[in-house]
Amino acid sequence: MKFQWDLWVILGFIAQGIFSARFLVQWIVSEKKKRSTIPKVFWYLSLVGSSMLFVYALHRRDPVFILGQGVGIFIYIRNLMLWKGEKPQAA
Repeated sequence: MKFQWDLWVILGFIAQGIFSARFLVQWIVSEKKKRSTIPKVFWYLSLVGSSMLFVYALHRRDPVFILGQGVGIFIYIRNLMLWKGEKPQAA
């Protein structure tokens, strides 16, 4: 099977890059704080990357990929909603 670059493949790689970047961000923030933590940007990167991957999965008609990313989208939205409802912590 010959691989062919097109806009969908490029979208898929960009989406995967955004989705994967969340772990790099989480690692950097945790190292700075000297404790494991999940920053708010982690959930935004998760939502954006997962949504883009979901669109890519729909295009590919891959039910496993669609289910995996589709469920994640609701989790990321819910975590952002919970974050919004939190009261700011004193420094």
